[in-house]
Amino acid sequence: MTNRTSLFTDHYELTMLQAALAGGHADRRCVFEAFTRRLPEGRRYGVVAGTGRFLDALADFTFGPEEIDFLRETKVVNEQTLQWLTDYRFSGDIWGYAEGECYFPGSPLLIVESTFAEGVILETLLLSILNHDSAVAAAASRMTATAGDRPCIEMGSRRTHEESAVAAARAAYIAGFGSTSNLEAGRRHGIPTRGTAAHSFTLLHDSEREAFAAQLQSLGLDTTLLVDTYDVTAAVELAVELAGPGLGGVRLDSGDLVSQAHEVRAQLDGLGARDTRIVVTSDLDEFAIAALQAAPVDAYGVGTRVVTGSGAPAAGMVYKLVSREGADGKFEGVAKASKDKASVGGRKHALRRRNSMGVAHEERIGIDITPTDDGDDRDLLVQLVSDGEVQVPTDAHTAREHHTASRAELPTKGLRLSQGEPAIRTVYEDEASRTEVEGD
Repeated sequence: MTNRTSLFTDHYELTMLQAALAGGHADRRCVFEAFTRRLPEGRRYGVVAGTGRFLDALADFTFGPEEIDFLRETKVVNEQTLQWLTDYRFSGDIWGYAEGECYFPGSPLLIVESTFAEGVILETLLLSILNHDSAVAAAASRMTATAGDRPCIEMGSRRTHEESAVAAARAAYIAGFGSTSNLEAGRRHGIPTRGTAAHSFTLLHDSEREAFAAQLQSLGLDTTLLVDTYDVTAAVELAVELAGPGLGGVRLDSGDLVSQAHEVRAQLDGLGARDTRIVVTSDLDEFAIAALQAAPVDAYGVGTRVVTGSGAPAAGMVYKLVSREGADGKFEGVAKASKDKASVGGRKHALRRRNSMGVAHEERIGIDITPTDDGDDRDLLVQLVSDGEVQVPTDAHTAREHHTASRAELPTKGLRLSQGEPAIRTVYEDEASRTEVEGD
């Protein structure tokens, strides 16, 4: 088996290619755009994630003998199309929001400029990566914004597909999580990994004392002991007895975490273990983290809710043709007009408008023009690919830094967990009128 990504593609993309080749329009220059019409219910902003993974996958989006043989044997497309695919390598340009950027309804997140044939077959690969990773990153960003300076640990690998687990760990790290439990994510993406022991380790031993002693002897005093297998109060007392006041941490994974955290903190302080950390886990999400902010908690371990987007497992991105070359050689905007799924035609340009304090208050999108800049606007579109060659870093660390800066620009209302409108509005400009039309 190869590492090629070309068959991470829907059947209809190749049948469209075949028909376009037959009709003589496959080489027509086009502009495709990835965007969202709306944010998930209750969200104030989205987070672009997965761009680096998509750009890495683009290099492997070719059709070798194995892929061509499969398509021939299953009669997906004809021989003319197979010949075209044999020589395929993306040679166009791609622009987009930098990975880690916050976005809003209508934001032109990724713009593909190429022939129809080259661009149309990227749809599924692009959307499958960005929809998953952006959903995880948006949820993770809400969690880390709520947690403030208390670190969050991603530990959801057992709640999703094995490859999704690696991608989710990367997306969560971009959005501010400090570490992951997933070792493959650590190897591939350089994310710090963390973990100590589960309940099975305690249950393996004849007593909790024996289990704690074994863990301390092997992993050292800075380890974190899981104290809720039997009785929390007794376990905390035992932990400090064995480790002394230098015990690294204790973990709570069940029960009323708020009241337990207060009780355990008081107990630890009373035993002299004032620097021992309290880590809480157990189906946490941004709302549970908000409730725990008043408790003496030092770190949060988040699993299921972050890797599944905390109720919004896909970001809702779509990939549409928005402009194409006309018979006169000039580009003309095209758009889908169907009810509830309309799109805005034309090649987009985007600026983030900020006030004198550097706080964002508007997403300004020009249709076939660069929108008016009031002097402090930030250009959002970066050239990601030029003539088929990637132009930007694709690592998670660069994206993480960008997200920190982008989220810091949002108004305070944008970080609220309550129901509400997007943090900033989307406004369109066009050349004909320069009339502002507020997006939905």
